[in-house]
Amino acid sequence: MPGRRGRLTVQQSTHPLVWLAAIVCTILAISVIGAGLAMLVGYLILQPKIPYIRTTYAHLDTLNYDSRYGNLDAQITLHITAVNKNKVHARFSDIKFLLRLDGVPIAQLQADPFDVAKNGTLTLPYVVQYSSPIPLGTRVMEELDESLKQYKVSFNLKGDARTRWKVGIIGFVKFWTHLTCQLVFSTNGSSINSDCSSKSAK
Repeated sequence: MPGRRGRLTVQQSTHPLVWLAAIVCTILAISVIGAGLAMLVGYLILQPKIPYIRTTYAHLDTLNYDSRYGNLDAQITLHITAVNKNKVHARFSDIKFLLRLDGVPIAQLQADPFDVAKNGTLTLPYVVQYSSPIPLGTRVMEELDESLKQYKVSFNLKGDARTRWKVGIIGFVKFWTHLTCQLVFSTNGSSINSDCSSKSAK
């Protein structure tokens, strides 16, 4: 009876480059997970908040309106405050606001870049004055006449500011903050509804 043939088993060893690639991938995966956890912990500790701007004071100092010729002359005091509720300072730049009366441009307000301290505020005081009366169109005159009959007048304020601050190891974060307000005054100059805050977007 012929004898059984034995099977020859050959064990093939793993190439060193394969082991090296596996080790490198493992290290990279651990590094990514560690960085993600560090960023999450830093975010939870710092609890970053987006800086914003808001109107904090508005007063119609004078209002002279010539209904015969449709000319407007007024002076408005306006305070716009930058708010930073973070634990680090924030920078505001590219600050521009446009004040309108029913679509008619009244004044453009600007400011140089500035920093707001941590958990702090900084107020920009503006006094809008006209060097010459502003001519109004027929439609705007009609709207203004109707408002004055109700002993009030409203202006629209719209503008933007760019914010930048550091969030731990994440680095610097930048957002645009947009302000849109309707400033309503009584004819005695006091503010009826002028407190509003901005919204932010990347």
